Amino acid sequence: MSVLSASLLLFLVLDPLGNVPVFMGVLKHLSGARRRRVIVRELLIALAALAFFLFAGRYVLGLLGISQPALGIGGGIVLFLIAVRMIFSDVEEIFGHQPGGEPFIVPLAVPLVAGPSAITTVMLLMAREPARWPAWLLALTIAWAVSGVILMYSTALTRLLGAKLLLAIERLMGLVLVTVAVEMFIKGIRQAFL
Repeated sequence: MSVLSASLLLFLVLDPLGNVPVFMGVLKHLSGARRRRVIVRELLIALAALAFFLFAGRYVLGLLGISQPALGIGGGIVLFLIAVRMIFSDVEEIFGHQPGGEPFIVPLAVPLVAGPSAITTVMLLMAREPARWPAWLLALTIAWAVSGVILMYSTALTRLLGAKLLLAIERLMGLVLVTVAVEMFIKGIRQAFL
């Protein structure tokens, strides 16, 4: 796999377009300057988490005795719960009250940007060809940077698309996430028992 194809894979897994409605819903009460600072902070935390799992993920899972199938099953369950609430609830109800009026790490950095799928993807890239860690780190950085630009301009996208279309996108992404979650769960079960 080339750096470009790995970057594209990671970009799709990070799903910045799908995250725009959630980011805007969670951050809508903040001023424009504060919103940008929070987005940058959360993106940097997500990058740090993904880089950590790129290099140390397999060791942490091994130390805790967590198998790849268990990671897939657990990630699928959590993603499924988030997706169902995205479809049937207001964004603010999904994550509840935020201490201090703004999110910190959860839910924006983890699990929206650095979610189970992204963590699993970086761990799988590293597990397949550990000697190519500079290429995987570069691919992660490229996908993260492009996702970050999209999320930084989420206010403009919100204005351009409008509230109704963003709500429709959010619910559609919830439906897509349900299927992704079910697929992760099925793959985890298959790996564990077949």
